[in-house]
Amino acid sequence: MPELPEMQALAERLEGAVGGAVLTGFTPLAFAALKTFAPDPASLVGRTLGGVGRRGKYLVFDYGDGLRVLTHLSQGGRVDVESPPKATKPKQGVVRFTFGEDHPSVLIKEFGTERKAGWWVVGPGDDGPLQRLGPEPGTPAFDELLLTSADGRRVHTILRDQRTVSGMGRGYTDDALHRARLSPYASLKSLSPQDRARLRDAVDEVMADGLVHERARQGGLPNKVGDHWVVHKRHGQPCPACGTTLQRVSYESYEVTYCPSCQTDGKVLADRRMSRLLK
Repeated sequence: MPELPEMQALAERLEGAVGGAVLTGFTPLAFAALKTFAPDPASLVGRTLGGVGRRGKYLVFDYGDGLRVLTHLSQGGRVDVESPPKATKPKQGVVRFTFGEDHPSVLIKEFGTERKAGWWVVGPGDDGPLQRLGPEPGTPAFDELLLTSADGRRVHTILRDQRTVSGMGRGYTDDALHRARLSPYASLKSLSPQDRARLRDAVDEVMADGLVHERARQGGLPNKVGDHWVVHKRHGQPCPACGTTLQRVSYESYEVTYCPSCQTDGKVLADRRMSRLLK
């Protein structure tokens, strides 16, 4: 799933490609992908796209006067910047936005089978799904959360919960906990002040590294993302810090990757999927 660095760099590329252009049309390509009914998307046609930004994992297309289009790529959503603009109807299409012949079209696609990409049109005073998002890494509110909260949930869960922390997912969470040398099963309230500060710094570092990598891309967002992660999805490979074989905990729809030597004092955590098979 694309996370904050992927979405920030993508927003910057889209801003360069279509920022300041006039929306000439849109073509819905997937049933139920549009999550709102008012304002009517047709009311945006003829408006100038003032800019493309991001909040959490959402892209924000700003058309002025409080009118915005929000898109969320979920697990398998991707983006094509089509130059020259296209009018085809790909099987994976969600919605296409066109900006005339002098600018590329922007195609949102979906390759997932469960949670799917969607889009919203929101008006003045309406933040839609953005209002439920927690603070982002790198902000004072995020620092305060990590340094002072008595939340008893596992840190891995907290960092992935978009209502608590927005913008992070499994990839950067795995890497941040590995860099901080903390177990994915550790609760936030159990961490010492030194652990908390180390985790905050680790999150800042992995997000910054990810953004540098993502800014090297061109065009939209390709199918393969996260190719720069250090431990996430690299179970069975040697830990880049100590050489110990990386382990994973498998759940129904995702997995957590960690190093036993660096993060859990040599303990191999129970693999949930394997445990169920052995019952």
